[in-house]
Order: sequence, then structure tokens, then C-alpha cells
Amino acid sequence: MDNPAVARILKLMSYDSDILIAGGGLNGPALALGLAQADFTVTMVDARPETARADDNFDGRGYALALASKRLLNAIGVWQSVAADAQPMNEIKVSDGRAGEGPSPFFLHFDHTEIEEGPMGFMLEDRFLYRAFLSALGAESRISKITEDSVVAQDVDASGVTVTLASGKFLRARLLVGCDGRQSGVAKRAGIKRTGWEYGQTALVCAIAHEKPHNGIAHQFFMPPGPLAILPLPGNMSSIVWSETDENAKRINALSDEDYIAMLRPRFGDFLGEISLAGGRFSYPLNLTVANDFVADHVALVGDAAHGMHPIAGQGLNAGLRDVGALVQILSEARRRGEDIAAIDVLERYQEWRRFDTHTLVAATDITNKLFSNDNPILRLGRDIGMGLVNSSPALRRTFMREAAGLTGELPDLMR
Repeated sequence: MDNPAVARILKLMSYDSDILIAGGGLNGPALALGLAQADFTVTMVDARPETARADDNFDGRGYALALASKRLLNAIGVWQSVAADAQPMNEIKVSDGRAGEGPSPFFLHFDHTEIEEGPMGFMLEDRFLYRAFLSALGAESRISKITEDSVVAQDVDASGVTVTLASGKFLRARLLVGCDGRQSGVAKRAGIKRTGWEYGQTALVCAIAHEKPHNGIAHQFFMPPGPLAILPLPGNMSSIVWSETDENAKRINALSDEDYIAMLRPRFGDFLGEISLAGGRFSYPLNLTVANDFVADHVALVGDAAHGMHPIAGQGLNAGLRDVGALVQILSEARRRGEDIAAIDVLERYQEWRRFDTHTLVAATDITNKLFSNDNPILRLGRDIGMGLVNSSPALRRTFMREAAGLTGELPDLMR
């Protein structure tokens, strides 16, 4: 068996797994678990060490999980491990204003008691969610994990796809799924182009401790440079996603922790009493980037690899988990019908399902950011009146709440 040509032919006739996932962030593990439950074999390749984000140290990073996303995590056996560390979001308050001046008299107030399903969502720290994924992956025999390695080349043929790892190893699968972020190498190598633009904004992310309880209320305060989200964590702490212009963000990031809080305080207000920094400080440039296609021959894209959007509504991870649910369902149904799971007509069903929902969400976040991230007095008056009208209509409030909870549109089975 020393002949390389013969060895390659034999390799092409076999598969290391049904599906290979490039990327081990959050969508990658969720997809691997969903596929394994559907009895597919999966190989997941993650460039980072396995323990990179799984320690016990609090750093303030967290996610706003819609109710539908909680259902998916429950279905794939993860939620049970994190439920005790999750903070329900019972109310959402949205207001408009300027730093130091407080909110305008027009606002939106969503209360979970107006819908039947319970809290609209949950806040969960990254360390707890990632650790739960690691535990679930380790307990699943149908999943193989490769860490500290990455996909650097892919070669598609009639029956599957062969990838080359940075270590020089070759792997073969029927289908390759890119869960490798906004700069997706899987998408680039498949010839998939992207559409998008920069926002000229940077998200400053941290956690703060506060004197008064938040009572499970999430706040979104729109200011001319960008929105400030105050998202409740367990105890008297909240996660902050603070959007500023790139220039302002660079200046604020250079400040000491004390001066950083001094800059945040007039934007945050005093409704939760005294505030202080808890955990680390992070920053992320904000842009929009959407793949022109979510699929190619023997290739599919999930999460930020397919669509990276503004965090204004906290829907990035939620949209990725919808991708996960949809792809698992499409592939499972195709296999039951005896179809090739990686055939382009099968994958296009996934694309058709997710494209309209994704483009609608991307457009909504883009328009909202542009509408609210300015100080035009005419736009300010129009958007404030609009918020007041929505808030005065129980039917409209309920519609917006169900949207925030991820309960609208065609839900995958894993989210029902």
C-alpha cells in the first residue's frame, strides 16, 4: 500500500465521517450535537485549544438567547447543564436619548406576561455555555473533535469533499459545513462571494456590577453614536454592549478602568445605583457581511459564515442556531427519502429556508441602526412617535415580543 495514487483512490472511496464541520465556536458544537442526535457521524475541527474558553474565571462575555434558542439547546442536551446559570429576561425596555440627558418620553416596554410561553429569552455567560458544549461533545460517540488545527484546503468531487488540515492531515466527508466566522475560509474556497459594509462603529463589551437589582429587565438605549444594551446577568450584574463611533471607541478603550466607567456612567444612568467594572473589557469592529450563497456543491454555511450582522437586537447567535436547526432537519429528511445529503438540490432547500428570514433580519438590524444612530431632529421625532405608537398597541407589542423570542416564521423542529 505504498503507492500514493492507490492510497488516494482508496481514501476517496471511504469517509472519515458523514459531515465535517470547520469551526468550533458555538454554532459548530450545536450543529455537531444536533447531527449526532440525528445519527450522522461528525468530525469537528477547531483551531483553538479545547480549554481556551472553558475555565471558571468570569470575564463578562455573555449571550442573549431567545426562547427558541433555549428550546434548541434543550433538545440537543445542553440546556440542562446551564439552566441554573441563566438569567431570564422578563422585560425589555427600549428608549431613545442622549448621554447625560436620560431617555425621551417615548419608549417601548415589553413584558413577558403578555405572551404565553414565558420569558422572552435568557442571558448566559460564554464560559458556562462553552463548557456545557464541551461536556456534551465528549459524551457523544458519533462526534470526533480535532483541536488546535484548521482546514486550509478543500477539494470537492462527485461523491464528497476532501479537506487538508494545517497539520497536513487529510479528512474526507460527504458534506463540509463552514462554521468558521465572518471571514469564512470555507466560503472563500467554495467561491462564495459576500456583500456588506463597515458601520464605522465599534462595540465595547464588558460586565458591570451595580448597587440595585435589575429584576430581569433588559434595556436598549439608542444614542447618536450607537446603541447601548444593558443585559441582566445573575445577581446584581449586567452585560454591556456599548456601540460608539470608531474614533470614540479607540479613545475610550485607551482609558483606565476608572475613567472607562466614568465615560459609561452618564450613558448608563443612575437607575441601578452605583456601578463598577466586573471582568474584562473587549471591543469588536461592527460590520455587515452576508454570503451571496449559503451553499455550494457539498458545502453549506452556518452562523456568521453565512451572515454577520449588527448586534443591535442581539440576534447573531440566535440566527446561527436557527441555521443549525434548519440544516439538521433538511439533512435528516433527505436521508429518510434516500437522497444524497450533500446534493446541491438538497442543500438549496436549506438555503431557501434560511435566506428570506436572514435577509429580513439583516435588513431590520441595518435600518434600525442607521435610523437611530444619528441626531437628526426630524428622524428623532419620527422614531420616537413610532415607538410610542407601537407601545400603545397591545397587538403590536405582542408581535414584537414574539419576534424577540424567536417564535415567528417557520421554526425548525428542534425549536418547537
